[in-house]
Amino acid sequence: MANVVIAGGGFAGVVAAESLATRLDPEHQITLVSRSDQFIFYPALVRLAFGKCELADVSFDLRQALPSRRVRFIKAEIARVDPAFRRVILGHGEVEGDLSYDYLILALGRRLATERITGYFEYANHLLDVQGALKFGEALRQFNKGRAVLGQCPGARLPVPVYETAFALSRYLTERGVRDSVGITIISPDPPTYQLGDAEVARALRTALETHNVEFLPDFSVDRVTATAVMPESRHGMNYDLLMLLPPFRGPGPVTGLTISQEDGYIGVDETMRVKGAAQMYAAGDCVNLSGPKLGHMAVQQAEVVAANITAEIRGQPPAASYNHEMMLVIDEGSQESIYLHKGLWDDEPATVKQGRFWSWAKRIHEKYWQAMHS
Repeated sequence: MANVVIAGGGFAGVVAAESLATRLDPEHQITLVSRSDQFIFYPALVRLAFGKCELADVSFDLRQALPSRRVRFIKAEIARVDPAFRRVILGHGEVEGDLSYDYLILALGRRLATERITGYFEYANHLLDVQGALKFGEALRQFNKGRAVLGQCPGARLPVPVYETAFALSRYLTERGVRDSVGITIISPDPPTYQLGDAEVARALRTALETHNVEFLPDFSVDRVTATAVMPESRHGMNYDLLMLLPPFRGPGPVTGLTISQEDGYIGVDETMRVKGAAQMYAAGDCVNLSGPKLGHMAVQQAEVVAANITAEIRGQPPAASYNHEMMLVIDEGSQESIYLHKGLWDDEPATVKQGRFWSWAKRIHEKYWQAMHS
């Protein structure tokens, strides 16, 4: 019997667990450990902030969903990973102490490195968890004039919610009849072509932003935040009355200082998603050291590769499944300006870019599919 432990309850962890459960015989044990018993469909948090859905629409209970799929669930904090003794150390949960494994899947996500931006914790809002989305929603309801600044800090690696927030805010203010009293500015440490890797999608975004009268300010690397302004190192700051700013991302804390932790704390993997320098250990999702943005569909594809390769190893076969690093995303503008992008990140082929209302519908259907599958 093999004992597979999965650390993390986001897209990568849940998909890996469910895929393994369908591939492995019941004699094998699959355990998922997560600090929260709630799975959150993170792409919907912009809609949650703007009151377009309820929390129950974008979440489900892992404790209820996983056992029926032959996955044991433990609510606990992963304090430390110990590759030498093949164990994880748990704390602050319903189980504390050592949990041994034969195979370990690291799906720990990314850490929000808010400490790297002076004043971020005190003054900034973000849309990267439920609490942040609800807090930003409260600020929205008090906002009817001045300037909204939306953006990313260097290292945030998630441009989609910034653009979606800009479009949603423009529609929201228009519905309230105060759009002419508000300026909306997106600040970015990079130009769109660098973030999303294609000139065509940059042109499509620029057209959509112009339609909504949203200013785009590139090469703006936030260094600190005050109660009224965002400040870069080498240029004048920008005042704001409403701020949504994604902080820098870094690799997860439980692997900090280990040899498997590479640049910015992310976990080094090969094309099979095996962790470099560690036996019988795989990683998937936002915690891995792969180029480009951190997106949910990448986590799903990586998790499927992990499940296939662990299954092969348990059956005495070499891991043969390989991950193809590609970017697929929908920037939901809510109308004909919504953008679909598909681009390989390990090749030089041009991106596929499409626009239309269909892509907004597709994003909603995907959200409802996840909810229905786990309700």
